[in-house]
Amino acid sequence: MVKTIIVSRYRTDPPFAEGADRKIAGGPLYPVDEVLALLKGAQGQAINLWTRKCILDAQKYGLDLQDLAVLLEEAVQHGRFRGSEWCVQKPRGPWAACDAYQLFRSEWIANARRSMRVEYYLKFSMAQTGQLLLLVSCHLSEDR
Repeated sequence: MVKTIIVSRYRTDPPFAEGADRKIAGGPLYPVDEVLALLKGAQGQAINLWTRKCILDAQKYGLDLQDLAVLLEEAVQHGRFRGSEWCVQKPRGPWAACDAYQLFRSEWIANARRSMRVEYYLKFSMAQTGQLLLLVSCHLSEDR
């Protein structure tokens, strides 16, 4: 028997079947005020880049933990909640129940020499302890 490890504070059974729907009804799973409290108190230190793709995307965009904290703060305050779903770190686990947000913001684009509207997608989970945010995904719309 395979033991399922769930690292998120939200704790129901994830979908076990291959290709099963990973969506979680309702949401957001994590209250905005709790997410903001973690982000403000720790200046990015409450964020853990949980997937390899997230680590690579943060490097690609030149984002450090403080930059990511600002993006997450803006996303939960001003972004659009896109839904909740189960995410798995590796093919056999561990699992985290995540909230996904879409954020539009204006950023200076050096190659274009002007500010442009940029669309981010961010997906995160709150760890079991409630003291850490697991960033699963942070990428621009063209990298979906």
